[in-house]
Amino acid sequence: MEYISFLKLLIFFYIADRQKSENTMLEIGKINRLRVKRATQHGAYLCDDQDNEVLLPRKFVSADLRLEDQIDVFLFTDSEDRITATTQKPLVMRDEFAFLMVKDVNPTGAFLDWGLEKDLFVPFREQDMRMKQGYKYIVYVFLDEMTNRLVASSRYKRFLERDVIDLEKGQKVRILIRGKTDLGVNVIINNRYQGLLFNEDIHQTIHSGDKLTAYIKNIRPDKKIDVILHKPGFESIEPNAQKILLKIKSNKGFLSLGDHSDPLLIKQEVQMSKKAFKKAIGILYKKRLIDIRKDGLYLTEKSKDK
Repeated sequence: MEYISFLKLLIFFYIADRQKSENTMLEIGKINRLRVKRATQHGAYLCDDQDNEVLLPRKFVSADLRLEDQIDVFLFTDSEDRITATTQKPLVMRDEFAFLMVKDVNPTGAFLDWGLEKDLFVPFREQDMRMKQGYKYIVYVFLDEMTNRLVASSRYKRFLERDVIDLEKGQKVRILIRGKTDLGVNVIINNRYQGLLFNEDIHQTIHSGDKLTAYIKNIRPDKKIDVILHKPGFESIEPNAQKILLKIKSNKGFLSLGDHSDPLLIKQEVQMSKKAFKKAIGILYKKRLIDIRKDGLYLTEKSKDK
């Protein structure tokens, strides 16, 4: 009887704790804008609109922070499972994908460097293959409902959505480069969908983990998605011209090359011959996508809108 009563008590506290968690406005794994409620020797206590409190440790409290100030903080659980705030910005938020390095591996799992003092945990059950220290992996970060902790998973494919409900051809998106295939490069689109960047549409050096701006090239009947790195409408521009345009855009609108540049320098910068380079910039100039000046190539206002 005593055991049953104790068990009932545990269940009661578990349900109460879950209800409290469901009612809170504090979002673990996200940036929260909170109000400074009070200060202690341990730091500043912040609160949301429902007066739920969380500690911002003293080392993250700036000298100019005052009571009632609003402050943006990232929330996570500490080693004792308490919700804690930090002004540090992680490399990835909850419900996002990222390419992270393993700092350590122990009998319980792997620990990833995600920009915070406390490493991000990947349990063995969430590892697609056993992770190794010093290697980088694509992972998805989520809130484990059983433990209320942020964890990562390299078994991320189950978190990708199959039904394409909010994309259309030509739409601007953010992509994360996954890895190469025979056809091109697999990508993750807007932290939601899987896509493919074909080899024929790649005119710059890219690596796994790169985060880039892209555009929807096609949504096929089987709901597979193709992306390109330039805005649709430039298909008529030959590949070398596309490559130079992307190079200028990635270099803040300027490239210090021109008609009189040394062929070796051109080869080094854009991996093409001087003859091919001059032909390509001629195409871009005729389309009024670049200006050719003495010190180099500049984007025009027309190209900035593309």
